Amino acid sequence: MPEAAPHKSHAPDLICLSHLRWNFVFQRPQHLMTRCAADRRVFFFEEPIYGETAPRLELHRTDGITVVVPHLPRGADTEVLRGLVDELIRREGIRRYVLWYYTPMAMGYTSHLMPEAVVYDCMDELSAFAHAPAELKIHEAELLRRANVMFTGGQSLYEAKRTAHPNVHPFPSSVDVAHFARARRIDADPPDQAGITGPRLGFFGVIDERMDIDLLDGVARARPDWQLVLLGPIVKIDPASLPQHANIHYLGSKTYQELPDYIAGWDVALLPFARNDATRFISPTKTPEYLAAGRPVVSTSIRDVVRPYAHQGLVRIADTVDEFVAACEAVLTEDAAERLRRADVFLRQTSWDGTWARMRSLLDAALIGTTEPARVAGAL
Repeated sequence: MPEAAPHKSHAPDLICLSHLRWNFVFQRPQHLMTRCAADRRVFFFEEPIYGETAPRLELHRTDGITVVVPHLPRGADTEVLRGLVDELIRREGIRRYVLWYYTPMAMGYTSHLMPEAVVYDCMDELSAFAHAPAELKIHEAELLRRANVMFTGGQSLYEAKRTAHPNVHPFPSSVDVAHFARARRIDADPPDQAGITGPRLGFFGVIDERMDIDLLDGVARARPDWQLVLLGPIVKIDPASLPQHANIHYLGSKTYQELPDYIAGWDVALLPFARNDATRFISPTKTPEYLAAGRPVVSTSIRDVVRPYAHQGLVRIADTVDEFVAACEAVLTEDAAERLRRADVFLRQTSWDGTWARMRSLLDAALIGTTEPARVAGAL
């Protein structure tokens, strides 16, 4: 057990309840929680790992965060997990705290707690995902009753949820521009990508039921001279179900730090999402990241990509194989300088620092019992 995390300020500690593991993919929770940790202690409480073990907590510090992994014996009930939450609070001397939920399922073992405020950052419609627990919607209803403020991960999700809570605010995906803009200056390939020749069309992210497998297969067959490079873990689907062609390359998971090195070698960045219940409300974080990296982007008609990106001429939209191939051919020959100019104008409007500043203002308002945030100077 590492030493207790040091207190940083008079701000209440924050306990984040997440369905995503800290070391899985660096995305919205990681961006926000690392910024939150600049002035308060943040405990990132993951879902339990079940095995042949006595109940215990595994804690480690990373990125200024205390990551908390509960280990439970198989068949353990919610009361055991509730006891581990209480143990964390006792061991770490957590007295004043905010609960920040990414998963409503955590209500099952945290509803007894007495936080100073409750935040629900609804980044996805989890009930639409494969293998979603049947009781998720029940827990979400309880969370909505308790939450002081609610955020959504995109505009479409906000429109679906805005009547569910009296204090809900849309916060679409943002971007660390400087991090991804490095890709514009890199001219060396990582070893596992260096041997892939020809035009490269790339994707990074989780490969799951949201991926349009038939579209990938069709594009690979239609243009065998193009190389499709996919980075990321394969989750909740059988890897054998993915198309296997000589020009499709599954390079596995890469760290957030490595991504610009790979994107730098791509000719086109892809968002080949299926159109199904799991993608109805997604707001892909990788859209502005691709743009910051200086890549042209081709996407299927995901609502939060069409609006605002396609409407502003930043992304081409295509759904069929023929349309997708044509869109990729078009961006391969377009004026890169004009595309970069438009992208940079758009990107000046957004940043994770600005997103966190606005969220923190709303959180501070909730802590003093109002829904009116303080004005945030210079927030983007």
